[in-house]
Amino acid sequence: MAELRTTGNTYDELIDSDGAPRPAAKALADLLDRLGMAELQERQDLAELDILAFGITFTVYSDGRGIDRAWPFDIIPRVIPASEWRVVERGLKQRLRAVNHFIDDLYHEQRVVADGVFPADLLAESVNYRPECRGASPKFGVWAHICGSDLVRDADGTMYVLEDNLRVPSGVSYVLENRAVSKRAFADLFAEQSILPVDAYTDELDRMLTSIAPDDVERPTIAVLSDRIG
Repeated sequence: MAELRTTGNTYDELIDSDGAPRPAAKALADLLDRLGMAELQERQDLAELDILAFGITFTVYSDGRGIDRAWPFDIIPRVIPASEWRVVERGLKQRLRAVNHFIDDLYHEQRVVADGVFPADLLAESVNYRPECRGASPKFGVWAHICGSDLVRDADGTMYVLEDNLRVPSGVSYVLENRAVSKRAFADLFAEQSILPVDAYTDELDRMLTSIAPDDVERPTIAVLSDRIG
């Protein structure tokens, strides 16, 4: 699960430096030219009505009131070539394996502390470290079962990981709802392009959680905890 952002320096993912559509975005650029601003605005308005109708919101906690607001949505898709995404995907998988090795080490030998890579006082003062888990060995060595990685694209087009959200990896529901709204807004584009699906996420999550159940449990009960309904 990844969220893509851009840095302060601009990188136009639709148009290249010569003013031409990037190869992967050419079909989208052609469609936008055919639609015109009036049609595009109408589709944007309909998408925002969908968001209100389905109750897709996010909560603003910074003001202390926890107000729910309608999810902001730009109907113009962000196009990422499959060849580029395969590289990013491999990197994210490698990163999550490293994160799990790191956590496993902290609850076992703590070699990362002994080698001076990770400060011992930072570990000792961490409110998220659970001494009760010392010596525990979860199945497959997996401590972080879900990871929400925030990606940023630099001015030269390179993607970087901004942060990994492990404790509360929220956001996947927005991915699923964004795709559903996008399909309605640009049904013509989806019909013509080979776009990787995201619909199977919940099934994949269920299979993953089932796979880490004890071997002697034939039909495990799966529970996903949340701080709120929805």
